[in-house]
Amino acid sequence: MNAKTQNHAPASGHERIETNNLLMIVLILLVVAVGGIVEIVPLFFQRSTTQPVEGLKPYTALQLAGRDIYTREGCYNCHSQMIRPLYAETLRYGHYSTAGEFVYDHPFQWGSKRTGPDLHRVGGKYSDEWHRVHLNNPRDLVPESNMPAYPWLVTNLVDAESLPKHLRALRTVGVPYSDEEIAQSSEAVKGRTELDALIAYLQVLGTAVK
Repeated sequence: MNAKTQNHAPASGHERIETNNLLMIVLILLVVAVGGIVEIVPLFFQRSTTQPVEGLKPYTALQLAGRDIYTREGCYNCHSQMIRPLYAETLRYGHYSTAGEFVYDHPFQWGSKRTGPDLHRVGGKYSDEWHRVHLNNPRDLVPESNMPAYPWLVTNLVDAESLPKHLRALRTVGVPYSDEEIAQSSEAVKGRTELDALIAYLQVLGTAVK
């Protein structure tokens, strides 16, 4: 009698959750959502994460085109753009990254993958000519490099007609582009190669904070 009663005892709350897949999924999603809200929402109200650092300017039309090429070619898959505030990182790469440096980036290119070196402070570190040779064939400068070459960037021209729409879209999310900058963006990149644009982007990375 006791054994029979024990076998048919009501399931505890914990057991009910473990044996009900749908209930467990709902509760997991609820916990993740609440945790995410608690961690993320306050960032929208902190000045350090919403205000640009002193001296930060929106990307020029050419730099913005270069950023699109950087994303298109998957450079972010190997190169991080976030230096952590650890001694070893700041010693190697320079000042650690701050959120205020990326308020005009949509989306920002932070990451943790480092097949190659961090590129956040690469701006001004090398000459334009160094970047031209390196992007055309990295092994001409770094024999042990496993980075692919990008020779097509030398001949491909920047898509000038797409820039006004791009700048206008960025202005809707808070990047302070003027009507004049938007109107002149196509002309600013006309005749420039994708290599020119990518180098312009690389040369501005991290220059707002020294």
